[in-house]
Amino acid sequence: MREITLAFTGASGAPYGWRLLELLLQQDIRVHLLISSAARVVFATEHNIKLAAAPEKCTAQIQAQFACKTGQLTVYGKDDWFSPVASGSAAPRHMVICPCSTGAVSAIACGASNNLIERAADVVIKEGGKLILVPRESPLSAIHLENLLKLARLGVTIMPAAPGFYHQPQQISDLVDFMVARILDQLGVSQQLTARWGYGGERSLNSNKTGERE
Repeated sequence: MREITLAFTGASGAPYGWRLLELLLQQDIRVHLLISSAARVVFATEHNIKLAAAPEKCTAQIQAQFACKTGQLTVYGKDDWFSPVASGSAAPRHMVICPCSTGAVSAIACGASNNLIERAADVVIKEGGKLILVPRESPLSAIHLENLLKLARLGVTIMPAAPGFYHQPQQISDLVDFMVARILDQLGVSQQLTARWGYGGERSLNSNKTGERE
């Protein structure tokens, strides 16, 4: 079974992370899930989901929600240094932080490793794996941009939560799926959430009667 580390931090964008988790589990991928305290507040506020603080209870809660296989999902505490994701000898080669707060970006950029999320990200970087960050902040300060640039130069994939509109979304879930589809593409996970550009993904721009763009 393929394995991926997924982390939720305290940035706005809980629906992105929740939808990504759902689809990874549907694809029979084993997910190592890390959740910050601030992320629990965001999920309760934005998505009406109250995630249990105890890792075992949270694992059972999410397993029941998505009806995934036993052992397919494991939630870890922030100080669980004996978890597989804390060591380069056992951690998955792919990790996504979605949503990713600018605080998490800063800590990862300087190699802080003060909690399991930061350590797991540090492990993926040092082992040459694929780390994807989905920040959601606006406006971005020079500090944020410098940290993101530093990570990008280290090979980290930066995917701001900035959905496109060329597929003419009709509801919020369409915007969520746009971003999640791009993340799954980066992970090499099959998805049919949105049509691809050149294959029906784009729609004609509004035109006036002469055929010119308005």
